[in-house]
Amino acid sequence: MVDETPPDSSQADEGETNATENAYWRDNLRLLLTLMSIWFVVSFGAGILFRDWLDQFSLGGYPLGFWFAQQGSIYIFMALILYYVVKMRSLERKYDLDD
Repeated sequence: MVDETPPDSSQADEGETNATENAYWRDNLRLLLTLMSIWFVVSFGAGILFRDWLDQFSLGGYPLGFWFAQQGSIYIFMALILYYVVKMRSLERKYDLDD
């Protein structure tokens, strides 16, 4: 005998939910990795690796490499946090997860 029962609609909904959750987390992790990479390049790269080259320029009377090591990376980090908040709100709206 062949089972003639239609597929359970809750299974279809669960599949859609899993696909939506996977897409949300994929976008979320991509955003995090991008922002963390920018922060790493600014803090480690500009403050340490490229400091000698950046020191030939000045900002506010201080060598640019020194400025990035002391203050610039903090300002960039705060800007990245603000960007993250705005972008996460739009992601939550996109995937209907906002409250």
